[in-house]
Amino acid sequence: MSKVALVTGGTRGIGEAISKKLHSSNFTVIANYASNDQAANEFSKKNNIEVKKWDVSNYEECKNSIAKILKDHSKIDILVNNAGITRDAPLHKMDLEKWQKVIDVNLNSVFNMTSLVINQMRENQFGRIVHISSVNGQKGQFGQANYAATKAALIGFSKSLALESASKSITSNVLCPGYINTEMVAAIREDILKSIVETIPNKRLGEADEVAEMVNYLVSDKASYINGATLSINGGLWMD
Repeated sequence: MSKVALVTGGTRGIGEAISKKLHSSNFTVIANYASNDQAANEFSKKNNIEVKKWDVSNYEECKNSIAKILKDHSKIDILVNNAGITRDAPLHKMDLEKWQKVIDVNLNSVFNMTSLVINQMRENQFGRIVHISSVNGQKGQFGQANYAATKAALIGFSKSLALESASKSITSNVLCPGYINTEMVAAIREDILKSIVETIPNKRLGEADEVAEMVNYLVSDKASYINGATLSINGGLWMD
């Protein structure tokens, strides 16, 4: 029986690349999404990947959706916490809605999802959990106090989870992508994006497939001794 992988925000951007890569590696993939039914259904049909719609920031929706997945597939072996949003503003101009929405989607969702799969992973004595953070969670970013706070928090969350679950053959690791060639980055004003690329030692944006390759390795049996790690993929933009 193939291993079952659940990818949040798994139909677009980095999540799409991760879902497709895991599928090509013979995992049974369920790609979560929050909106745009037409795009998700087209993704599913084109790639033969199951998609499920729910709001990962809503605990009850996560609970119900995971219960359905477990009923259909019996297990969830791999969880990729990828879903995330931005609501940028300098802190002195940031309202509560911008702060809270990013906290809910980027951070509270990770508690929702992980807490609801961890017990069955412990029972099965196997699990692979990968959290998609960001270079901006490592170094900070102007106008992203909310986003950077959530992405930095994933690192502490993951390390604690690794300590708690290693004895059950469960790993928890973090990937911190830099500027990746996705719709979110493409939305940055052209002159600003050009100035960002000039600060990257590799002088280019990363590709979503490059992140997906790292995820694919971390969830493989070959990576069973990598646990509690924080790995950067940013073209040398930030070295820590």
